[in-house]
Amino acid sequence: MDTSGVTSERLRLNDSQEALHLFGQNDAHLRAIEEQFQVRLQSRGSEVVVTGPEEEVARVTQLLHHLLPMAREGTLDSHDVAYAIRLAREGNEGALAALRGDTVITTYRGKAIRPKSVGQKKYVEAIRNHGITFGIGPAGTGKTYLAVAVAVAAYKAKECTRIVLTRPAVEAGEKLGFLPGGLAEKVNPYLRPLYDALFDILGVEAFERLLGRNLIEVAPLAYMRGRTLDDSFIILDEAQNTTAEQMKMFLTRLGLGSRAVVTGDITQVDLPKGQVSGLEEARRVLADVEGIAFVYLTEEDVVRHELVTRIIKAYERWDREKGGQGG
Repeated sequence: MDTSGVTSERLRLNDSQEALHLFGQNDAHLRAIEEQFQVRLQSRGSEVVVTGPEEEVARVTQLLHHLLPMAREGTLDSHDVAYAIRLAREGNEGALAALRGDTVITTYRGKAIRPKSVGQKKYVEAIRNHGITFGIGPAGTGKTYLAVAVAVAAYKAKECTRIVLTRPAVEAGEKLGFLPGGLAEKVNPYLRPLYDALFDILGVEAFERLLGRNLIEVAPLAYMRGRTLDDSFIILDEAQNTTAEQMKMFLTRLGLGSRAVVTGDITQVDLPKGQVSGLEEARRVLADVEGIAFVYLTEEDVVRHELVTRIIKAYERWDREKGGQGG
């Protein structure tokens, strides 16, 4: 590195545990940043010294400040670091600051839930500002979890009186009537992801209390027929597996003072061959309807293990190549 015009900036952390989360195992996060900027990062106990050209040092210091809240919460991972590096290299520091400042809700354990990508922030803002929001994208992009987080935040702010979560109970060719056990045993495997999100945000006791008072309802889509839901926050998950008729039925359940979020992945349709997905049809029918937002999340918004991003990209390449071969 050219030493002319070199400057240094020192970032002091609260303790060694915070430093470990920010720096990464064996300083892996710092090394990833060094590879992308003309700086040297030296960790000294619970502080890091950033050395390099003034502009680069300022950019990296701002980047570290963005990563710090996640480090303090113990949630920072290599995907977060890589995504923040990309935004910083593009000069999109404003997006970094906006992500850092938008807490959707704090869980019962004290963990702040925030959008972790520009796409996720756009999704959260769409939910807040529209009567119906469609969140479409691959697995791991936070579609369901963020929708549940915004729903709980709306309930706590008294913007709705009830949360209703639903999904079609037909996947991979299975139908409820052919499954063993009573109703609860039949539907619980389909609704498990919704329960998991609520448990994580509210805790089991608070969730069961609200469920017992019918302030949270988790049910198969078939149970929405014939109802009108007023003052509710309604989430339809796995919407790619709705039929066109089911989707229309769901969307017309929306009552006064209600909001709805529809999530799905149009590449993972489990409907019988030849049956049109209600989500796919809704994209065409409702594209220009005022008050409805469509947000498309991509592999860049994946917040699961970094391998999930690679898997999604590999399948996308495979589909493109297969399509190019006419098959």
